[in-house]
Amino acid sequence: MASVQDQVEIKFRLTDGSDIGPKTFPSATSVATLKESVLAQWPKEKENGPRTMRDVKLISAGKILENNKTLGECQSPICDITGGVTTMHVIVQPPLEKEKKEINQSKQNKCVCVIL
Repeated sequence: MASVQDQVEIKFRLTDGSDIGPKTFPSATSVATLKESVLAQWPKEKENGPRTMRDVKLISAGKILENNKTLGECQSPICDITGGVTTMHVIVQPPLEKEKKEINQSKQNKCVCVIL
C-alpha cells in the first residue's frame, strides 16, 4: 500500500477557469491514466470537450507532460509542497485538418430515406 507521501492530490484546471477535482493519485500513476481520468470526469454541459486521450494535453509547472511518464517523474522539486494540491492545466486540442475533413464528408454523405 502506498504511503501518504506517495500520493499526489491534483485538480485539473480547464481553459474556462473551472476545475475537475481535486483527486488523489499514487505517484506511480502515468500521465496517460490522468488523461483518461480527465476524459471520464469531463463536465457533460461543456461544449468542445475532448473525444480521445490524444485531444488532451496536461501542463504542470509550465511543461507539457508526456503520456509515458509517471507523476513522480513529472513532479518538480521547486513546486513540490507537502500536503498541497497540484494544479494541472488541461488544453483540448482542436481536431486535425484531416479529421475535420472526414467529419465534414461523413455529414455530407448521409443517406436519408422517406417512405410515404
